[in-house]
Amino acid sequence: IRKDILKELSNINRYPESSCFYLRRQLAKNNAVGTEQIVFGNGSDELITLTLRAFTDRDDEVIIAYPTFLMYEIQANACGAQVVRVPLKNFRYSLSDIAASVTAKTKIIFIANPDNPTGTYITHTQLENFINKIPRNILLYLDEAYFEFAPADFPRSKELLARRGNIVIARTFSKAYGLAGLRIGYGITSPQIASSLNTIREPFNINRFAQVAAVAGLKNKAFLKKVTSLVAREKKYFYAQFEKLGISFVESAANFILVDFHTEAKAFCDYLLKNGIIVRELSGWGFKNFFRVTISTHKENKKFITLLAKYRSYNS
Repeated sequence: IRKDILKELSNINRYPESSCFYLRRQLAKNNAVGTEQIVFGNGSDELITLTLRAFTDRDDEVIIAYPTFLMYEIQANACGAQVVRVPLKNFRYSLSDIAASVTAKTKIIFIANPDNPTGTYITHTQLENFINKIPRNILLYLDEAYFEFAPADFPRSKELLARRGNIVIARTFSKAYGLAGLRIGYGITSPQIASSLNTIREPFNINRFAQVAAVAGLKNKAFLKKVTSLVAREKKYFYAQFEKLGISFVESAANFILVDFHTEAKAFCDYLLKNGIIVRELSGWGFKNFFRVTISTHKENKKFITLLAKYRSYNS
């Protein structure tokens, strides 16, 4: 990937290819979908904004879980839509409660799967049963930013898209491909929805380096397998260390873990920051006693555990 980025430096004076031609072709091939079904975002975050701008008017309703990824509510509010929060149950989506919250004003349902910040996920059977209960005119936004890490019973969302049509599957190169700094995400949807999103998409929202790096990442299947294997192994390491320290956590289908610190977590997060480690303090999500830690290399994970143990011993 680095070689491809360096090679592209000679073209830095030229605008990027607006349609992401080569990346679009590679993604279509890898996902067995048509090139006209793909839309690109400056990170998958932009796809949230595009979807809301394209398909909601003022006073339309948008259903989200609570707490979940913050951008759904932030961008829905910016578009003037009314946000309906459906509380999680035991850190998981309550699909029955979401279905019961649908009204004639509902335009979009956002589902983060695996969820952020909990790391829990919805299975294929659960999602299929849910889809059968909601009106076909409601757009279902499936945020699959962490799908590369998910287990075998994860939804076959492209299969559901082919049957239902009114679905946006949002994915990113920020997580498993390690390209967060290049800001590139993509959506797979129906040709009609993709056309609507591309109509309002900025023409050069994906820079040249992001495009060539993403193509290289898609072709390097060995790298993806290495990353997902490392994350799976290091998650087990974290689980074992947390259990040894008597710390509660939520088993995760993503590349991070939600940790229950049992007391307000901000002071601990500040302590880590002073020692060169950043974790996500979650009071903004309503989880003031929790933090989210992302899986890294074993060396960095071990440093985190060492600091956690020290902090616990000092404050016990």
